[in-house]
Amino acid sequence: MPRSVRVLGPALLVAVAFGAMVAALAYGGGAAPFPIQDPGPVARWGVPVAKLFVNLGAAGMIGALVLAVWALSPKRREFDLALDVAAASAAVLTVASAATGVLTFMLVTGAPFDLGDRFGAQLGQFATTIELGRAWLTTTLVAAAVTVLCFAVRNHTALVFVTVLAVVALVPMAQQGHAAGTAGHSEAITALGLHLVFVAAWLGGLVTLVLLKPALDGDRLGVVLARYSTVALVCFIVVAISGYASAALRIGSWDQLTTGYGILVVVKVAALIALGLFGAAQRRILIGRMTRPAASTTGTFWLLVAVELAFMGLASGVAAALARTATPVSEDTAGQLARTPAEILTGEPLPPWPEPWRYFTEWNPDLLWLLLCGFGIFFYVAGVVRLHRRGDRWPVWRTILWVSGLALLAWVTSGGVNVYEQTLFSAHMLAHMVLTMAVPVLLVPGAPVTLAARAIRPRKDGSRGGREWILLAVHSRFASIIANPIVAAVLFAGSLWVFYYSPLFRWTMEDHIGHEWMVAHFLITGYLFVQSLIGIDPVPYRLPYPFRLLLLLGTMAFHAFFGLSIMMSSGLLLADWYGAMGWGTDALADQQVGGGIAWSIGEIPTLALAIAVAVQWARSDAKETKRRDRHADRTGEAELEEYNARLAALAQRDGVQ
Repeated sequence: MPRSVRVLGPALLVAVAFGAMVAALAYGGGAAPFPIQDPGPVARWGVPVAKLFVNLGAAGMIGALVLAVWALSPKRREFDLALDVAAASAAVLTVASAATGVLTFMLVTGAPFDLGDRFGAQLGQFATTIELGRAWLTTTLVAAAVTVLCFAVRNHTALVFVTVLAVVALVPMAQQGHAAGTAGHSEAITALGLHLVFVAAWLGGLVTLVLLKPALDGDRLGVVLARYSTVALVCFIVVAISGYASAALRIGSWDQLTTGYGILVVVKVAALIALGLFGAAQRRILIGRMTRPAASTTGTFWLLVAVELAFMGLASGVAAALARTATPVSEDTAGQLARTPAEILTGEPLPPWPEPWRYFTEWNPDLLWLLLCGFGIFFYVAGVVRLHRRGDRWPVWRTILWVSGLALLAWVTSGGVNVYEQTLFSAHMLAHMVLTMAVPVLLVPGAPVTLAARAIRPRKDGSRGGREWILLAVHSRFASIIANPIVAAVLFAGSLWVFYYSPLFRWTMEDHIGHEWMVAHFLITGYLFVQSLIGIDPVPYRLPYPFRLLLLLGTMAFHAFFGLSIMMSSGLLLADWYGAMGWGTDALADQQVGGGIAWSIGEIPTLALAIAVAVQWARSDAKETKRRDRHADRTGEAELEEYNARLAALAQRDGVQ
């Protein structure tokens, strides 16, 4: 049975996916002739077929790389085979994305394919000057680079960066998805991006596992499968939540589920639920038995894998067809002649006037950070529970601070602050200050690295799990540089000036990717600075306590000077953005309020940090005193007696002289 699954499983996946795509296109009308300037059946059917292979190639590429980085040992043949699967899949993605770019050009222009110079010139212009064409060109080039790197790179650590590059190949696909021109554009990009990446890791990981069967001898299959199962569970949760968010944006209301697009969404959801049940069966019933080889259990497992691949093919085919099916919520913004300035700039209508209470009642969810916060809380609490079950202690206050910090981060990135952050400079500055000052002050005392090192089981087969990767990152040369107290302080305070007085500020307003980078940058620089002052987790170097207080006061003085400069400024930052939102109020006055927030809101975290440093200093002195007392008790104050004897000998010598 395993050999037949290994041969027929991927073929079954492709066959079911292709059949489901054809049926879904016929039902939903995704390949129907255009009423005006029809590009022909080659382009209409070719685009979804090519996108299907784009999805499958991306899945094999990312899934194989995730398994190599997370579950496999470089000391075994399985590691090299997984990289071969990743390289082959990346090559498929390269060819398929290039074909999709050509077919998309034919679809949007109606130009028939030929080998003439005119067609080539138009295609080149489409690929280099039009956003849609540049997206597919970028995906093609990145996939080609990953293909080469999967052959050339065998270093375990370097493969992390290859995996990140592989994920980058999907970013242009996420940015050109449905709802790109409607309200909810940012939410659509985030939801689709998460959906693509985690579906790829889930599907590609299973296919790679099937292909690696010859290299997984004895109980090795059960070990690797257990690791993949954890990844698959996380993927299932993210795919389910991001899929719901995407469907809600595109369908609009429950009654639209009866449309062609809605029915296809229901079919995809049913396939997802079935996959979740299969995953639960694997995790709860079969994985534990894989270490005790039994013919019946092994046969049942591989039969389950074959059925799971078929359902994955069904979901993949329907997904490819959905990308070409008209959504109930219209995406046509060309006909919207009368739009407010806020809608033109941000793609969203102007929110209600920001009364103070609205910061706690309005919501604009950012799915990426909500998921990160949710998983951060779950895995932290799971680690604490594991410690308690084996009899180890973990302070309750650390858990409270960590959960509070992530809850605050979720509010800043998805609550009222995020609603007004793009339209009011004061709200943007409030988000900045909370991310860099308040959230890290809560998160750092939680000591997540220390908890991970104590709670996660170490691996002994040469592979790297969470514990190994975390400790490797903490003790890396790069971490030793950015975690240096002076460097952390420069990054914390200096990036203020670089960010607000450079094109970075505009990029974060106009591009959703830039916005996510901004949140991550503020959070990381704040965390590094607070970690250098009161951190519990291991770092290469810590300043003595008096110098920590000096560093804190000097950095916060620099920070306050930045806030004062904003308050006293007579020029408007991003005048064509914040000054054109249509609030009907003085944008410069709002900017000065933002400067006041930057100047004043840091006072409470600064005071908390100063108190924490002083308390740690006092505790350090107390511990040193107790250590010396215990040493004196053990040695009978031998050092003091020896010192006194030496003084007496010197006095006697001086008396004789």
